[in-house]
Amino acid sequence: MENLQGQNLPVDYLPILIQLFVAAGFGVTTIIGTHLLGPKVRTENKLTAFESGVEVVGNARQPFSIKYFLVAILFVIFDVEVIFMYPWAVNFREFGFDGLIEMFIFMGLLLLGFIYVIKKKALNWD
Repeated sequence: MENLQGQNLPVDYLPILIQLFVAAGFGVTTIIGTHLLGPKVRTENKLTAFESGVEVVGNARQPFSIKYFLVAILFVIFDVEVIFMYPWAVNFREFGFDGLIEMFIFMGLLLLGFIYVIKKKALNWD
């Protein structure tokens, strides 16, 4: 409800607060309820880490190649950039010639980034 000046009153936020308390209460009640009602059988087999059905071998703190992280980060960066092309593809007629030029600039910058990655040999697995 709004008063005559178009300002929101504190009572206008009451449904939001009620929903917030109900959601938080449900979460807390569920966590406490499962803890109190759930089974408490603790065996060595249950307490071991589950690695997709593969038996755990060695220490989890073993160092491994940074190439995995590098490829993952590059994938995320270029994947997010591709997401920016979808709104342009949907609205390319509305954007007109200016939108086309801006997309060529965007694609050029992407290409420059990809050339940089290739020159730095970030994707080589030697």
